[in-house]
Amino acid sequence: MLAVAVEVMAEQGVAGLTLGEVARRMGIRPPSLYVYFDGKNALYDALFERGWRELLAAVRSAHAGGPRPSAAADLLAHEVAFVRWAVEHPAYTPLMFWRPVPGFVPTARGYAPAVEMAQYSRQFLGQLRDRGLLPPDVDLDRAFRTLTVVVNGVITQQLANAPGEPFETGTFTSTLPDVVAMWLAHHGGRAVPDLRAVPPG
Repeated sequence: MLAVAVEVMAEQGVAGLTLGEVARRMGIRPPSLYVYFDGKNALYDALFERGWRELLAAVRSAHAGGPRPSAAADLLAHEVAFVRWAVEHPAYTPLMFWRPVPGFVPTARGYAPAVEMAQYSRQFLGQLRDRGLLPPDVDLDRAFRTLTVVVNGVITQQLANAPGEPFETGTFTSTLPDVVAMWLAHHGGRAVPDLRAVPPG
């Protein structure tokens, strides 16, 4: 059912999702959907939760092999995994990152994986500090917030202005190493490696 809802959002936008269209594509009557969801916002909530769980899994998989020799490579791999998933799942991304549906607010359960993603990323920045990529006195909360601003800007620019381009050669996603390097220069207080030459994998 959620997969069908994603198909509808991919074609008609997040705000274009309706229970009636989901039911039609599933070959059932709309009232049957209320067995699973008590309304459209409940469906949005399930999609929001699913999207963040999938994104969290993608970012975690980038670190499945353990720390790389270069902390800078780990940083870039983290952000590459995050941005790649977001631009390659454009049906989910507006619901997760923007507010395209007036009145929709995720429930505590739906929002939980987004909170978990934030906690995971903050812990990751702490590890980069401990490895010397960030200074000992770095404000991790501020560093996390500024990182979300610049990285989410890449996602927004790509999806708004050049949707459908491959991640590797996207007009805006291809600037990700530069964007992360600028962030690191601001917070790092040390010589910044050329992240364009750092393999993220």
